[in-house]
Amino acid sequence: MSSSAAPPAAAFPAFPPFLPFELERDLSAFEYEVAYNLSESGVHPLSVAELYEGDPGAFDRLRDVSLYYAPGAGLPALREAIASTYRTADASNVLVTVGAVEANFAGLTAVTRPGDEVVVMSPNYQQVYGAAVNYGLQVKTFPLDPARGFAPDLAALREAVTERTRLIAVCHPNNPTGRALTPEEMAAVITEAERVGAWILSDEVYRGSERRGGDFTPSFFDAYDKVIATGSTSKAYGLPGFRIGWAATDAGTVDQMWARREYLTLCTATIANHMAAYAMASPVRDRVVERTRTLIREGYAVLERWIGTQGGRLALTPHDAAAITLLRFDVPHLDSRQFVTRLRERHDVLLAPGDHLGVPDHVRLSFGLPEDYLQAGLDRIAAFLDEETR
Repeated sequence: MSSSAAPPAAAFPAFPPFLPFELERDLSAFEYEVAYNLSESGVHPLSVAELYEGDPGAFDRLRDVSLYYAPGAGLPALREAIASTYRTADASNVLVTVGAVEANFAGLTAVTRPGDEVVVMSPNYQQVYGAAVNYGLQVKTFPLDPARGFAPDLAALREAVTERTRLIAVCHPNNPTGRALTPEEMAAVITEAERVGAWILSDEVYRGSERRGGDFTPSFFDAYDKVIATGSTSKAYGLPGFRIGWAATDAGTVDQMWARREYLTLCTATIANHMAAYAMASPVRDRVVERTRTLIREGYAVLERWIGTQGGRLALTPHDAAAITLLRFDVPHLDSRQFVTRLRERHDVLLAPGDHLGVPDHVRLSFGLPEDYLQAGLDRIAAFLDEETR
């Protein structure tokens, strides 16, 4: 065998700049280490026993499931159950994915090409913005206005959208604020998309986790033709361990997204498909969603009472859905990263820093948790604030 020197390092191409997913990287480093994790973005998850409570026959039937690969687009029964959560969808409109993050990424890359312009709502879950930057898209943002309860700045949206805009990305209901767009605001977003023929990518993982009322938040899927609406079992259903998400879109775009995920994951987990199909079909879905909403309502009441004892050091933002909200803090010598780090190091409580979500001077807090656990975590935050505001 002949030997040859390895090529010099300079012969290898340099890695292009890459925007890391700072929020998830920071949280994953500590979420299993702290005593009180109030950084999660969903409610306290269901156990397998809770999911199949009162229906042992359904659980027993899992014994007969063959653990072969799941269908590439998802188990037909699961696709049908997901489609039933929209007014105008059928199974052909649904692609089952590994969480909503895969749906967002596959959708983004299916309808854009590097160099295209996209406009992204801010604040937002960091994934879509970061994925767009890393894919080589030209990214603009339009703000949610804190002075108006994080309502969208529609004038800024109109200014941002140009003839070059290929896609508008929204999060509805919003992460991190928990605010849902009103019908009028949805119509305004659609008007801007129609004006230039742009797609709408709507991350709707919090549909079904409404704090008030019994109806699901309206979906962009049922209101516009060039739309990719994404969701998952993680938030409204309290089943993040399934890693089951989806996209609802036209059948042609389903096929384009499917082609892209074949380079990534091929398919989702077989057993998770069967369990998710059970969870998302009536009447189980109604029970699971009501559990989520109960945790949200009860946790929000605990949080509101506690905020009222904090002497203006913290302020809640308006909230419609989801087990999360933003808290504005009045500790001038700390930014949100410092706030989160000191709180974790001194009191063993984890929150999400607003700087990772586009909202300085805020932290994101999860409240869809058992009351004793939530209250104990809040008490530790109060002790931390006492130390920092003496």
